[in-house]
Amino acid sequence: MDIDCTYLPYNETAYFTDLVLDYLDGSDALKNYYKYTPDKAGIKQAIEQRPGFPVNRQLLVNTLQKQYEGLQADEKVTRNIQLLSEENTFTICTAHQPNLLTGYLYFIYKIVHAIKLADELNSEYPGKHFVPVYYMGSEDNDLEELGTFRYAGQKFVWDARGQTGAVGRMKTDSLKLLLGDLFKLLGPPGTNAEQLQKTITEAYLKHNTIADATQYLVNELFGRFGLVILNPDDAELKRAILPILQDDLENHIAYAIVNETTDNLGEQYKIQAHPRYINLFYMKDNIRERIEKKGGQWIVLNTDIKWTAGELKAELEQHPDRFSPNVILRGIFQESILPDIAFIGGGAEVAYWLELKDLFHHYKVFYPTILLRQSVQWITPQQDALRKKLGFSVADMFKSESSLIRYYIAHHGTNNWQTADEMNAIEEVLMQLKQKANALDVTLNASAEAVLARIRKQLVNLEKKMLRAEKRKMQDQVQRIINLKNSIFPDYKLQERQDNFVGYYAALGPQYLDVLYNNIAALRNQFLVISQQA
Repeated sequence: MDIDCTYLPYNETAYFTDLVLDYLDGSDALKNYYKYTPDKAGIKQAIEQRPGFPVNRQLLVNTLQKQYEGLQADEKVTRNIQLLSEENTFTICTAHQPNLLTGYLYFIYKIVHAIKLADELNSEYPGKHFVPVYYMGSEDNDLEELGTFRYAGQKFVWDARGQTGAVGRMKTDSLKLLLGDLFKLLGPPGTNAEQLQKTITEAYLKHNTIADATQYLVNELFGRFGLVILNPDDAELKRAILPILQDDLENHIAYAIVNETTDNLGEQYKIQAHPRYINLFYMKDNIRERIEKKGGQWIVLNTDIKWTAGELKAELEQHPDRFSPNVILRGIFQESILPDIAFIGGGAEVAYWLELKDLFHHYKVFYPTILLRQSVQWITPQQDALRKKLGFSVADMFKSESSLIRYYIAHHGTNNWQTADEMNAIEEVLMQLKQKANALDVTLNASAEAVLARIRKQLVNLEKKMLRAEKRKMQDQVQRIINLKNSIFPDYKLQERQDNFVGYYAALGPQYLDVLYNNIAALRNQFLVISQQA
């Protein structure tokens, strides 16, 4: 497949927050909120310092081996799991919930980014090993988000038949109808689409839970790259952070520390996540509800469950798997069980990780290098041909629709609708009139200014009317620009926040992932546009 790749600075795309852009730019305003810079130097420093924060490697390996029982794992995966028992092995982690059929494209990009960085570091540091890990956020209970994906212009929504609680624990037996509707549209016909249908069917109709189905699907897609999948919904893994869970329930340390950070950070940036007095959910059967302390008791919201201090301690020790960290404690849990040196996340994840450094320091947990995941825009051969025909660069496509239209008409219009030269000439005459009025009577200055402002406004309105007239003459070309912009940015959003991987994989098969892998630049910190050629 013939492709062209363009790398653009994130600040030229208009899709990223000031915090993310300042973080990538190394702004002084953010330097107190992270430990390692998101580049080679930061990674090197993290590798050097990570051994000072040991994790229970045998527990990790045992858990992974148990979770991979019955799954056909690639030799690379099996070897990577075994390597995790060695002190010179580190992980590159990315995390996401088990969205149905992976949800949006950024799920795929996160994982490929982690794989690519691990491979680059394995080449750069031959005496060490780096393992890419997908950390499954299986305890999330937002079914509305996780049970939805889009394909072929349609929105697919899973009717989970009243199931509630952690989505990863939900049963898959009600998915047959939805998948049947998907398969009617799946194309183009051929080996890739047929194989993908078999893989999806095996994943969701032959595995009992969403977590197991997601593990199977992700392993089928990425096992050949050596990706290791970890489901943290495990009693023994959580037992490793029991003192931290107990501390949060009793002393609300995270609330105090993170609040102080967000108070300072919030003076300049929007805060992504706010801590609670208790940053844990209680998760049992079909519930996942917040825990609150009222008087001398701890209660689970929207249930009749409550404990005294002694009862809570006993419940925590006997069933640590029932206590689910929220966004504030999730990273602490992750870094306590994985020998991470880097975490790869989207803009929102970068934002809330910058709130947590002091909390990690308090609990003496390693704070990794935080990397913005690779963003990718895929342009089809038809879109690329039209872009070139209209005379736009790849970077131009990130400009607003109105800017593109104005640019096109200015360069291809039959009449010159722009009035800048005339406006400058008129402005000069108007200023002369104003000076004359002032010379006669200074009290006329306000009246002269009002007249000037009115004329300027009328001239601007006249130019807009002239532009509209030119647009009408070039209606076909204008519509092509609108259609092109909308096809590349559906609903004015990045593809990665709208589309699912199914369409790309059905058309291209495993080659789709290979193209992403070959062109994602793990530490370049730039937006990638892949233009597929005819």
